[in-house]
Amino acid sequence: MIKEGRTALSAQNDILAMALDQMQKTQGINPVSLTAWFDDATVVDFSGNVLTLHTPNDFKKDIITERFLIPLTTALRELMSSTDIEVTVTTGEMENAGGVSYGLTPDDGYTFEQFIVGNSNKFAHAAALSVAKNPAQYYNPLFIYGQSGLGKTHLLYAIAAVIRKNHPSYRIIYVKGEDFTNELVSAIQEGDVQNFRGKYRMADLLLIDDIQFIAGKERTQEEFFHTFNALYEAHKQIVLTSDRPPKEINTLEDRMKTRFEWGLLADIQPPDYETRMAITRAKAEKLGFDLPGDVVQVIAKTLHSNVRQIEGTIKKIQALHNLLGQEINTDLANRAIDEVRGSDEDLIPTPPKILQAVANYYSIPVEQIVGSRRSKDTVQPRQVAMYLVRELTNYSLPEIGKVFSRDHTTVLHSINKIEDERKNSAEMDAILKTLISNIQP
Repeated sequence: MIKEGRTALSAQNDILAMALDQMQKTQGINPVSLTAWFDDATVVDFSGNVLTLHTPNDFKKDIITERFLIPLTTALRELMSSTDIEVTVTTGEMENAGGVSYGLTPDDGYTFEQFIVGNSNKFAHAAALSVAKNPAQYYNPLFIYGQSGLGKTHLLYAIAAVIRKNHPSYRIIYVKGEDFTNELVSAIQEGDVQNFRGKYRMADLLLIDDIQFIAGKERTQEEFFHTFNALYEAHKQIVLTSDRPPKEINTLEDRMKTRFEWGLLADIQPPDYETRMAITRAKAEKLGFDLPGDVVQVIAKTLHSNVRQIEGTIKKIQALHNLLGQEINTDLANRAIDEVRGSDEDLIPTPPKILQAVANYYSIPVEQIVGSRRSKDTVQPRQVAMYLVRELTNYSLPEIGKVFSRDHTTVLHSINKIEDERKNSAEMDAILKTLISNIQP
């Protein structure tokens, strides 16, 4: 299997050679393929039941990781008569060999040091830092929730950065809930579910962003349920984020809600004024310039609930100043704020955006909300959507009726019904507040 030039194999590489032969004999893998992808692969470490394989470039690393990692691990476990053997693949300089990360691009800006801590997020920050320093020891799973743009993804990346530094052999996987679903669908279509399962169930650290997107998807929840159990029982760290706590994720199976609550729930609220001031200054400093105090105040007072918009505004100010020579003052700040808000289509309250937000929350297609079906699982989302379009846009009742293919009297009835429920039901009030916070800038 291995080229003649590699006669001076260490004992570790003898193990690799035997594993490749085992893959050929017991799994029927083409020897030509094994030679093509493993001819210049080298075992750089085999300790603690983890074999670290080095390959010279990212392309080969990706192929080995995606196509051969599970067969290779299986072969090694057979040869060593151990179910604990695991494999990591590295590339680049040999002394920098470390673990494998899927779907996670390191970013120096997403560290704990760069995360601005305030009253609104200090608990989530402390929990994330504890998990990063002591994975799978105290808070497993860690479930971080809060509206978009408040730093949930930042904390996921920060956790990964610390664990990658302290545990270089760890296999780290980051994926968005929607991508997890799409990847499963592709695996089913290609008859490759076993590799899909193996990829996720061999993780040492699993980070899933926006886990709420698996709700209502029966097969996805079934797969994730077993993946969760496998990792939890193996004492591997799981960190999840969502726009709301587990109990408020409609159509999420009760058994999943229960497991999400096994560890620690940590919420992130919109930052207060002082924290927004600190965030604004820190973002500007990171970009290499100082903002006048009155400009910082305008940004902090105007942008209340989305850190991404604060950063976007600062970048806009910098661009207008550097490219057009405009003076940095409050007028320029207000212009930048308006342009960032106006260009951020995902945050403009329009009927399509509102419909999509409601559909995501209730885990049903938009087509069902605007369709003619009157089942129990579509009536409330439809009425909520009508209410929010009325509240957040300038659409008249007849115009709303056109959006939903209904007359204005039906729209009025729905709006009144949701208004009454909001007054008398804390649950409905919470649902509406969550949706509004997800829709508005």
